[in-house]
Amino acid sequence: MKQVHYTTSSQEETFAVGYELGKKAKKGDIFCLIGDLGTGKTILAKGIAKGLGINEEITSPTFTLLEVYEAAIPLYHFDLYRISDDSELENLFFEEYWYGDGVSVIEWAERAMKRLSNDIFIIRLSYTGKNRRKITIEHPDP
Repeated sequence: MKQVHYTTSSQEETFAVGYELGKKAKKGDIFCLIGDLGTGKTILAKGIAKGLGINEEITSPTFTLLEVYEAAIPLYHFDLYRISDDSELENLFFEEYWYGDGVSVIEWAERAMKRLSNDIFIIRLSYTGKNRRKITIEHPDP
């Protein structure tokens, strides 16, 4: 497993990490965002979207669970905050998106890990101080 670490001190820096991920993303990539409330998951998702060339306003789909953004490579943005048990995902058929023709960004991804393959980007965000975040990206070696 390859690991990369970043420390950011602002929303702009967190966005920039996401932007770089989005620029390099390819169809089928799944970015699993894991972290407490307020650690920057949605900011990172906005950066990934911008890196994919999406200029729409990106909001966290907390109540809809999924937002789809059309682009050369579509973005499927999930927020599983309201999912309390893996069984709740049973009839949502999110796997069709995760293993489809776009890039998936899953906030609160720890709630779906049993359903995901091993070939995913696991991105952990955590506080390290006031306005400082640590971002750890794990991905299997190519």
